[in-house]
Amino acid sequence: MSSHREFDVVLWGATGAVGRRVAHHLATRNKTCGLQWAIGGRNEAKLKAVGASLPESAKNIPIVIGDNFDRASLDALVARTRVVCSTVGPFAKFGSELVAACATSGTHYCDISGEVHWMRRMIDTHQAEAERSGARIVPACGFDSVPSDLGVFLLQSRAQAQYGKVCHHVRMRVTTMRGGFSGGTAASGVYAAEQGRRDPSISRFNAEPYALNPKGERSGPDRPDKMMPFEVKFDPHLNGWTMPFFMSPINNKIVRRSNALLNYRYGKEFRYEEAIFTGPGPFGWILATTGVLGARVFLTAMAMAPTRNLLKRYVLPKSGEGPGRETRENSTYEIVQLGILDDSTSMRVRLRGKGDPGVESTSRILVEAALCLAEDGDRMAVSGGFWTPASAMGDLLLSRLGDHAGLTFEIVNDETIISRTSGN
Repeated sequence: MSSHREFDVVLWGATGAVGRRVAHHLATRNKTCGLQWAIGGRNEAKLKAVGASLPESAKNIPIVIGDNFDRASLDALVARTRVVCSTVGPFAKFGSELVAACATSGTHYCDISGEVHWMRRMIDTHQAEAERSGARIVPACGFDSVPSDLGVFLLQSRAQAQYGKVCHHVRMRVTTMRGGFSGGTAASGVYAAEQGRRDPSISRFNAEPYALNPKGERSGPDRPDKMMPFEVKFDPHLNGWTMPFFMSPINNKIVRRSNALLNYRYGKEFRYEEAIFTGPGPFGWILATTGVLGARVFLTAMAMAPTRNLLKRYVLPKSGEGPGRETRENSTYEIVQLGILDDSTSMRVRLRGKGDPGVESTSRILVEAALCLAEDGDRMAVSGGFWTPASAMGDLLLSRLGDHAGLTFEIVNDETIISRTSGN
């Protein structure tokens, strides 16, 4: 890739709910970075409106126009920048040509995709080309799946440093979560449901625990992933009840792929799972049971066209919509990664995030991933190809998230976690 490109970063999809927040945070961060960046999309009028809403330092932000389905326009766009940062979902519908263009031109790329069947297709189609061009392609750089991926990365690094070995089993528990989600996230969920009905192989693929691992590395001790099994379990390590976490089938696969790409730094027998912690005692059980029932009803409604259309029309946020400012900025989340070593010694990483996870925190995380690709490339141990956040950026991204994205990662002692989830 040429080092003399016009832009360091192009934000693609700046007019959506997440894209607007990414533009704002990128403008704020760039006051100290001093990079050349631009916003892009297909609607010039909407892009100008986004530019007008940015801080004074970015009022004259350049605008680049392209079409998600016009490869020529995308080839011209990516040839002008070192990094593309994309928020345009559903990625299986709108993102394929952009990834192809980046892989060909040697342009680094990151996004907030959680669409694992699409990621697999992109890897299989463009891995060799990305290796040749030097393009680092890093999907899943939002709340899905950076906290999960880097939480395990940090936990295993500390375990190795302290005990000389890694944790053979890690359990992630969401202990607090408040916030909302964007129209783009809703559209991705709807699109995935519709595609899954048309193509049952997608559902079978999503259940495969090692589906994102490299060829020949798709077996291991973990059981199949299920989107929402009817399971309420007692967690003796936290002394409370858990229910399934709806994003775990995505995060699980990213963490397992990281392990494989890191030459099995976590071990060949490494196991990983996620759940929501609802608290101890009868109240925790009631919350878990109620949550599972509610999720079952929602997924059943999404699976049937008539009720799915009603949800789209009356319940789910529309394209470009997202949680209001108060929800975005005042929400929080906390997760705990509990690692078990082979002698039953346990370690914990606690991650706390500021801002609602689906929009505000995701936007900040994506900005730091894009800046990491733009500024820290010569410090990365990997070259071209498809990577996970942990395998590509690891400690470099961890440091950025703590300094600039409102995330704190800390090793904590064996303590009783008494907080519980509170909404989504």
